[in-house]
This record gives sequence, structure tokens and C-alpha cells, in this order.
Amino acid sequence: MGRPSLSPRPPLPRSLRTSGRRSTSVRSADEAWAVLAGAGPGRHWYVDAAPFVVRGALDRLALGGGRRWPVPDGPLLRAGDRAGFWRVLAAGTTATGHRLVLEAAVRAPGRVVLELRVDRHPAGCTVDLAITFEPDGLLGAAYLLTDVPAREAVTALVDARIRQDLS
Repeated sequence: MGRPSLSPRPPLPRSLRTSGRRSTSVRSADEAWAVLAGAGPGRHWYVDAAPFVVRGALDRLALGGGRRWPVPDGPLLRAGDRAGFWRVLAAGTTATGHRLVLEAAVRAPGRVVLELRVDRHPAGCTVDLAITFEPDGLLGAAYLLTDVPAREAVTALVDARIRQDLS
């Protein structure tokens, strides 16, 4: 059958606050989840993807937290875990597959949330990635307008990394 592939789909329709991508894979939702929510030693997209490495470095330069938390031990991320600059808000099974919600602990005039859904479909699974910026105050609203191009680029690069990890 060859190597499982994850094919990109057009960006998900989103709002000014949210950027997203959808991909499909021939892997089962459970196989994809084991890779995407995997913890323990090794490489992990949620800390090693280039945009997150750069953001951690920039945040440290701006006196923020940066990448301060190691990836937790154990086979999978769980709610309450911390990894890189992320706090795991939710991680687990849904009616259609799996869901991971991460909140960034970075310096920003608002809240940055990443949501990853891995849902079953007859030929494998779909992987939906969404990054949302929820602005706080006037500075946050101004930041939102300048953040859109950067967030779109980050979303595309993270999606490419996820597809690479699942191939």
C-alpha cells in the first residue's frame, strides 16, 4: 500500500481571528492521533515546528516565557500538561475521533489557542488545524490586524510539518 500520505486541502473558512487548514490521511484516526498527540522523548510538531521555535526565541527576547517546558513523559499529551510554550487545555477522544486544544503562554495582547481535530472517515482520517487569536483591549485589536498574515503563514507551515510527520 506504500507510505501513508496526508494531502492538503484548501484553507478552512475562518474569521479574522482564526486561520485553519484541513488535510486528509490514509492513516486511521487513532494512528494519526498517536503521532500528533504523542509525548515523551523525540520530535514533536507542537514544539519543534519552525514557527514555534522562532516564536519561542522572539518571546524570550521580549522577556516572555519562551520555550520553557519540556515535553511531558508518557505516551500522549493530557489536559493539564505543558510542552514548549503550550498549556494543554484539552486532549482526548470525541464522538468522531480526537481533539487537542493548546493555549500559548507567550507575550501577546490577547490569547492564542491552537486546536487540532483528527476525525475518522472511511478512507482514513481528516486533520483540522485552527489557530485563533482572541484580542484583549485596543492594543489587541490593533495587533489582530497585523497578526493575520503572520498567523496564516504559521498555520501553513505547521500544517506542512503535520503532513510530514504523518507521511
